Amino acid sequence: MPASPPSLPRLPLLFKALALGLVLVALTVALDAVSGIVAERQGRLREAEASVAASLASGQTLLGPMLQRDCVESWDETQGEGKDRKTVTERRTQKIAIAPATLKIDAKAQIEPRYRGIFKVNGYVLKAALAATWRDGTALVPQREHAGSRMQCDAPTVFVALGDSRGVRSAAVRIDGAEASVLPGTAHAAHPRGFHVEVAEGYAGATRPLDVRMAIELVGTGDLAFAPVAESTRVELASDWPHPSFGGRFLPVERSVGADGFQARWQLTALATSAPQAAVDGAPACPFGETTPDASGREHTRCVETFGVAFIDPVSIYTLADRATKYGLLFIALTFVGVAAVEVMRRIRVHPMQYLLVGCALAVFFLLLVSLSEHLSFAWAYLAASGACTALLAFYAAHVLRGVRAGLAFGAAIAALYGVLYVLLQLEQTALLLGSVLLFAVLAAVMVATRRIDWYALLARLRDAAACVP
Repeated sequence: MPASPPSLPRLPLLFKALALGLVLVALTVALDAVSGIVAERQGRLREAEASVAASLASGQTLLGPMLQRDCVESWDETQGEGKDRKTVTERRTQKIAIAPATLKIDAKAQIEPRYRGIFKVNGYVLKAALAATWRDGTALVPQREHAGSRMQCDAPTVFVALGDSRGVRSAAVRIDGAEASVLPGTAHAAHPRGFHVEVAEGYAGATRPLDVRMAIELVGTGDLAFAPVAESTRVELASDWPHPSFGGRFLPVERSVGADGFQARWQLTALATSAPQAAVDGAPACPFGETTPDASGREHTRCVETFGVAFIDPVSIYTLADRATKYGLLFIALTFVGVAAVEVMRRIRVHPMQYLLVGCALAVFFLLLVSLSEHLSFAWAYLAASGACTALLAFYAAHVLRGVRAGLAFGAAIAALYGVLYVLLQLEQTALLLGSVLLFAVLAAVMVATRRIDWYALLARLRDAAACVP
């Protein structure tokens, strides 16, 4: 006698709910896998940025010009008594540093993107004109601490410290109108990278002003910072990058940002910043004025305050893709709610496997978005991925829901969801508000559409249908 086919469960709603729960779990795992791919690609991008910085130059921090002089004071001391008595020479090293009275920087940064495979890294070329003045050179005269000591001093120098001296393409310096030779290094322990020029020995103790003019061409990646080391500092920066991220301890007093780039101006005095004194004391320069931990890693050392701009993409494609994936489960749940509502109202039975296939199509959208956005602009990648998935789901829904009109309506609803998701990705500040309104609208639509359904009667019909199956 042939075996009878297995009977359907007596609790069809419970069976379907459990099946849909398993479907959602499987799709959650799939979305987590896509998130892992996005994280891996973000890691590859950071590796590309580090590789470009290692080969070209890292972010630049421009400190100076500063006037300095090294002196050594030596004196004789008698030690011991009697036959052990002897005369020894003691020495004391003194570094004298003077911040300029005024400093004006006119700079222009032009973006030169660099590539590592498919990854783009924003590099820049900075052309800057620096003008610094000192009132006099009286502070360059060292103070003796021991009577009768001998003082030996090097010639004064003017140095400019940089974040990465590999980025120097050219540097020209004029002191009091005369061209000066530019030498590598700064001869300063706290600022080892940069360049310096020698000043005439006679300026030490002079009561006349000193005027220094510099023209620098510098390359870097990522960000650019300036240290306001003068009693009065004025920095004007222009660039062709339309998405500046201003940072550091001070924001520009004026700025203009447009599609063709930006212009910004900073104006600071020693009353508003500790940078001049910190630079004189030999503190290190910290990018964007952040403090750095000492050798123990617990405390923080003082550093020269800075300000500047970061040349970053306003919204990275991987950031957008990651945010889109975070909305993925909500996106799938809303789609399932819509399918379930149509299933109830039109009395069409949709199998959990069909729910799974629809969910897989929605999950594949996020993978398509990541892969396409690496080769196209994000907008075009989003349009291509959403268009392909919408067409596929509309075609499939026309068969599942048993009607071309129903399939087209389902496809239109999916397209609307993709449109809302795109808006959510662009509106970072109001994304929560828009998402909350969307959820409320969907809930209201489902409640209005199903307000006349007798759920007890529907459950009874499903049980009767299951009981009639042999």
